[in-house]
Amino acid sequence: MPTILKLNEISPVADKEFPAGYTFTKEAKDPDGIMLRSFNMHEYPLGDSLLAVARAGAGTNNIPIPACTEKGVVVFNTPGANANAVKELVICELFLGGRKITDAIDWVKTLKGSEGIGKAVEKGKSKFVGHEISGKTLGVIGLGAIGVMVANTAVDLGMNVLGYDPYLSVAGALHLDNRVKTAPLDALIASSDFITVHVPLTRDTEKMFNADTFAKMKDGAVLINNSRGELADEDAVLAALESGKLERYITDFPSDKLIGAPNAICVPHLGASTPEAEDNCAQMAAKELVDYIENGNITHSVNFPDVCAPRTSPARISVMHDNVEGVISKVTSVISSNGINIANIIDKSKGDKAYMLLDLDTKPSDKAVKEIEALANIIKVRVFF
Repeated sequence: MPTILKLNEISPVADKEFPAGYTFTKEAKDPDGIMLRSFNMHEYPLGDSLLAVARAGAGTNNIPIPACTEKGVVVFNTPGANANAVKELVICELFLGGRKITDAIDWVKTLKGSEGIGKAVEKGKSKFVGHEISGKTLGVIGLGAIGVMVANTAVDLGMNVLGYDPYLSVAGALHLDNRVKTAPLDALIASSDFITVHVPLTRDTEKMFNADTFAKMKDGAVLINNSRGELADEDAVLAALESGKLERYITDFPSDKLIGAPNAICVPHLGASTPEAEDNCAQMAAKELVDYIENGNITHSVNFPDVCAPRTSPARISVMHDNVEGVISKVTSVISSNGINIANIIDKSKGDKAYMLLDLDTKPSDKAVKEIEALANIIKVRVFF
């Protein structure tokens, strides 16, 4: 029976998602699946029996994606499972950006043990006057699960919200409040009093907030970054804070440069740090692993296409292959030549890799499976019955 290795502490709700016979353990030499959160897998050996890795969270930069792909190991994440937790933190940070709450709290602590605290508070509070977020413009860069929730909540708080996402999904568009207006990136940056960013770290997005970006912003804007620290050029951030171009920079990714810098608020990576978010991520990750191991269904993979279909036939074959011309016809020819009828076939690609599910009227012979495995551009073949 399948063995699932957990490389981090995982919420116990995951245990309930594994059927009887599965082993979910902290120690396993050659597991069928791996579940993790922040564990760095880049030097971790990928065993021959490993079928899938599930990240209980959204980011997968701690997983060696290319190596997994070449070995036919599906990498899952759990988009949206922690979205509400991150959204609530962003909303909190909007208020922290508008009002000098953290500075005021730090100042009040200095009054402990002194006399006349009430009078001192009334006299000193003028140093911490801030402004309300209602009526201000919020720019949301990235309208995935988190960005949509932030945008919708901000609208309900009375903000004017602009959104930007060149890859906005149909589901995201359907969930987006119609009061949220989309805008080109430069227009959003120039018009927003607050900007919050919700995009992955890629070559295109690394240091997307730099000196040129800040020059386009309103004077006194607030930037919130809960996605990845590397999205912002820290030297440019500090220069913008010093000049007043940025009133506040709030990030969930502290660094030595930013900690203690005036008007920089560093939160210790608390975005998804709630038991509810951890439960949701663990539950989704476990379901992804089980459905793939038992049915070959792929949902929320970062390296292979999502291919999912109900089991309606006596047998099923999954075929991972290079996304090149002719593979589908060669696979189906092998199956037909072995006297097997194909009841249903799905094949989708993602980049240079593709994934095929074939539901069959009869179980394929070992001979037929070996013939498929021997074809050019085949990565992995699995049989389900």
